[in-house]
Amino acid sequence: MQNELSHLDWLEAEAIHIMREVAGQCSNPVLLFSGGKDSLCLLRIAEKAFRPGKFPFPLMHIDTGHNYQEVIDFRDRKVTELNERLIVRSVEDSMARGTVKLNYELEPRNKYQSITLLEAIEEFEFDCCIGGARRDEEKARAKERIMSFRDSFGQWDPKNQRPELWDLYNAITHKGENIRAFPISNWTEMDVWQYIEREQLELPSIYFAHKRDIIRRDGAIVPVTEVTPPKDGEIVENIMVRFRTVGDITCTAPVESQADDVQKIIIETAETRISERGATRLDDQMSEASMEQRKKEGYF
Repeated sequence: MQNELSHLDWLEAEAIHIMREVAGQCSNPVLLFSGGKDSLCLLRIAEKAFRPGKFPFPLMHIDTGHNYQEVIDFRDRKVTELNERLIVRSVEDSMARGTVKLNYELEPRNKYQSITLLEAIEEFEFDCCIGGARRDEEKARAKERIMSFRDSFGQWDPKNQRPELWDLYNAITHKGENIRAFPISNWTEMDVWQYIEREQLELPSIYFAHKRDIIRRDGAIVPVTEVTPPKDGEIVENIMVRFRTVGDITCTAPVESQADDVQKIIIETAETRISERGATRLDDQMSEASMEQRKKEGYF
């Protein structure tokens, strides 16, 4: 009989503990669910933490309107299978209200998610948003606590965070303030894929290698879509790619890959020397401080 716990057992147990702390300390939390691999891990953790009952929080997606349709279809099917409640709030609704004003028609909308998220938090009076961010993704996310305090304006101050000793978490807020909780903050991209393999989690098809029309622009691979058309002189190629992360089409780049199943992706992840967001997020490449600035403004 094997008694030793694997590193995935430890990470899972920590994440379940954090999620139950959120449910116990917060009066009105919500779990952010985009259909991506990290938030799918959160759903499995929520199942292990709260089944056979329903989740003690709804799910919410802040939709930019520029998402891959296969991811949106997967999101809706997954929520139906789980029989949980999904709230969708869109950047386009914020544009209609006038709270988001694009600088030009096809401007990337990712940064404007912060505005829509803060509007949704105010609308539903959520006191905690559970997210799938991990410390290994990006420098600003490495500064986050497990439970990250946001003031009444939704702002994050990386120099003024609450201490977290051992596994003691403080989610106490006053009305209007907010906590962002990150149960898989200590996980790596490799941990996520190994967990997906162990739990046999289903994923949107774009995570696996497939042929897609792309163009090469400023060192990145840009998919050819209605909102990211080729510019004059750019050559369209049809190559094998996969997405390491999913999000707004205008700022999410695929990578060249032949990895068409989870085991191959795990091998590829072990060999890569480029961080997940460094390889695939065009918005993060604009500035080393771009993510930190967005988080200060309310981004998750």
